[in-house]
Amino acid sequence: MAFFFLLSILSLHLLNATAATAAAAAAYTLHLSPITAVDRHDLFQKLKFHSSLSITRARHLKRPGNNLTFSPTTFDSQLPILPQSYGGYSVSLSFGTPPQSVDLIMDTGSSLVWLPCTKHYTCSKCNFNNLNPTKIPVFVPKLSSSAKIIGCSNPKCGLIYGSDVVSICKKCITNCTQICPPYMIAYGSGSTSGLLMSDTLHLPGKKAAVDGFVAGCSMFSTHQPSGIAGFGRRPESLPVQMGLTRFSYCLVSHKFDNTAKGSEMVIVSGSDSSKTRNVSYTPLINNSKALNPAFLNYYYMGLRKITVGGRKVKIPHRLVTIGKNGDGGTIIDSGSTFTFMEHEVFLAVAAEFEKQMGDYRRASDVEKWSGLSPCFEIADEESVLFPELVFHFKGGTKMELPLADYFSVVSENGAVCMTIVTDEISPAGNGGPSIILGNYQQQNFYVEYDLENQRLGFRKQIC
Repeated sequence: MAFFFLLSILSLHLLNATAATAAAAAAYTLHLSPITAVDRHDLFQKLKFHSSLSITRARHLKRPGNNLTFSPTTFDSQLPILPQSYGGYSVSLSFGTPPQSVDLIMDTGSSLVWLPCTKHYTCSKCNFNNLNPTKIPVFVPKLSSSAKIIGCSNPKCGLIYGSDVVSICKKCITNCTQICPPYMIAYGSGSTSGLLMSDTLHLPGKKAAVDGFVAGCSMFSTHQPSGIAGFGRRPESLPVQMGLTRFSYCLVSHKFDNTAKGSEMVIVSGSDSSKTRNVSYTPLINNSKALNPAFLNYYYMGLRKITVGGRKVKIPHRLVTIGKNGDGGTIIDSGSTFTFMEHEVFLAVAAEFEKQMGDYRRASDVEKWSGLSPCFEIADEESVLFPELVFHFKGGTKMELPLADYFSVVSENGAVCMTIVTDEISPAGNGGPSIILGNYQQQNFYVEYDLENQRLGFRKQIC
């Protein structure tokens, strides 16, 4: 029997709250905060911006450009995390001696932690939302007694360049003065470049610190005013450098405006095989077949099926599973706003919604203006039944999305649109993950990355 939500849920609220801490240990908390960026008063412009940005981000994750051990420090922490107007979430971290606080975008789809750095930091094309690029808060290495630029002979230089560092630094021998070559990293929303440095990372609320933490000192960026805290799976990421065994968050609903109301990210180190109460887990999958090493950074999940109103959507098996070259499959990404689906998957899901909502007329003008589809006209209805969207993962985990996570009221005339996007440029499939689960669809869920036990957990929760 099909399950449905009433339209009234849409207008009631986008749930807000605080992430539950892990029962096994006290925790440090990071506050997740809103990022100042695009401030558009017109709702259509906001939606079109986020739709386009989500597709651009997906293109980067699907076609990205191209070993070090750390001594783990035992600790638990909670970090505030806040939603941002352009669809991301930021976290405040402190670096240096004495500590300097910086706000960074929390990103599970990348790994390097980098900061707007030095008084000469330049951000090109960053004059949006009345932002003055010359007044972006920066980290100043000269003010930190523990800051060090990483040299070519330092093994940590290989974090960015991997085995290529041997050829790049081939003329460098022990105690040479050559610095690790500059990096350049592209994101869906921009790019950044700078030098690798090491410094002390301080945890909020506790007298705990991580010495020798590797971060990027970025001196030039394009359309990327805020730094990024990479929470991916590669050696340079924050979880790997800090020896985390688990991190979790519960994202407050963002309405694409800047708000000081946020939630908490919980980070934990120390062995613990227990399960968090009322959380359903699905195994994390290592994409060992990936021809592109960048795919090893992503958190893959085993999607079994998608249902709309209780009906299984017919999706080609080659897109649901990871293929022999590492393409296909599903990843979760906090840096994407709207969930992305490969064109074949998107068409099947959209067609099932249109079939089950056949009594409502498509709002074609709204689709054009907002960049979203399908959209339906519901203005004259007192109540509307919407099919429930559910992602089914291996291990029996079901992600039953609240209606506000996948349909949004987009006009005063009562049109609603599905907040999932696709790339129509390559309808036959263009490599990389087929489905990218964005943060908009993660709202009102407690999400746990259990790195020690290689599993990812979900639980509906008022954030």
